[in-house]
Amino acid sequence: MTMSLVVFPAKDLDATKKLFSTLLGSDPYVDQPYYVGYRVGELEFGLDPHAASSGPICYWQVDDIAAAVQELVDAGAEVVQAPHDVGGGLQVATLKDATGSTVGFRQTP
Repeated sequence: MTMSLVVFPAKDLDATKKLFSTLLGSDPYVDQPYYVGYRVGELEFGLDPHAASSGPICYWQVDDIAAAVQELVDAGAEVVQAPHDVGGGLQVATLKDATGSTVGFRQTP
């Protein structure tokens, strides 16, 4: 399992996009009103204007998202978003630990 994506809330998408383009020294590879994405090496940075969280969420790449979610539930996490398709067969899920920190999983098709 490796961390593959960090998604930041971006209530002001244009301002946040300008900041991240400067920070990362590149233009986004995805630039849509619902999501802006940058790739730096093997890591993706995403900007989400509709994020429910107040801080970034790290997504871990897994081979079996249902099993990964169940392992964290068994360890005491609470499911925030059950595994679901966000397009093209990409599955994501988010969970919270006892302190309220959010952890994400994603499974590519």
